[in-house]
Amino acid sequence: MRAFAASVEEVFREASARWTLLAYFAISSLFILLFAAAVNLDIVDGALAGAKLFGREVDLGNEKIDMDRLVLGFEAGFSGFLYMLGTFLALFATAHLVPRLQEKGTVDLYLSRPVGRTKLLLSRYFGGLLLAGANLLYLMGSIWAIVVWKTGVGHPRFLLGGLVILFAIGSLLAFAFLVGVATSSTAVSLMVTYAVFFFAALLSEREKIAAAVSSETSAGIVRGPYWIFPKTAELGRATVGLVSSEEAFFDLGRIDLLPVFGSTALFGLLSLALAARLFARKDF
Repeated sequence: MRAFAASVEEVFREASARWTLLAYFAISSLFILLFAAAVNLDIVDGALAGAKLFGREVDLGNEKIDMDRLVLGFEAGFSGFLYMLGTFLALFATAHLVPRLQEKGTVDLYLSRPVGRTKLLLSRYFGGLLLAGANLLYLMGSIWAIVVWKTGVGHPRFLLGGLVILFAIGSLLAFAFLVGVATSSTAVSLMVTYAVFFFAALLSEREKIAAAVSSETSAGIVRGPYWIFPKTAELGRATVGLVSSEEAFFDLGRIDLLPVFGSTALFGLLSLALAARLFARKDF
């Protein structure tokens, strides 16, 4: 257990030594500072009387807007943006963990330690997930704190939306590890994982695509992959739904939660299991 924890800690040391950690948090800090500087609100008696976004006046039509409703709508909309930003930053910052591990000399050093190959790979995975989770907490926590500071209103559900984002990151990171073990290439891991992200999002419109094809067989081919890949578009909508209201999150007419989360979790678990098996049998 101590060796496993040391391997997880090694992920943070490596990220720090290679400037990945600094760049990761610097980019997040840049978005936070831009957000803090861009939003200026004039609040009178708990209602919005005037606003400036990126230096431009927002026409409110001489009406005061209820701050609670405004903040909730803003948090819901911005959570969708953070879903994309947080996922892409996390994959970019962690996809190198397996390819670098398999570099000649590095892998020999790691394999000489009293940690099995499967545990070694899992320690890299959990280290990467912790790194992504720490940055996500910093990013979303800072945005939430700025909203509370400028408006006096905040909803904890905005922070809970980060759990859905981290869940999506975990599934995609497992797949990136599988590609990384197979190819030993960070670039290929990123390209293929990002391709899966967008392809899976496209499959959320499977019924419309199936309706446009010429035969039932073709429609089945379109619908089949939907249950294989992670539900990236649905998870984005689930993030926004959770932040906007619990009713929207649990509205199964819009998002069927069990298949969405269950199939995505299964995709991640199978990817990680295949990555561990391939890494255990690989000849270095």
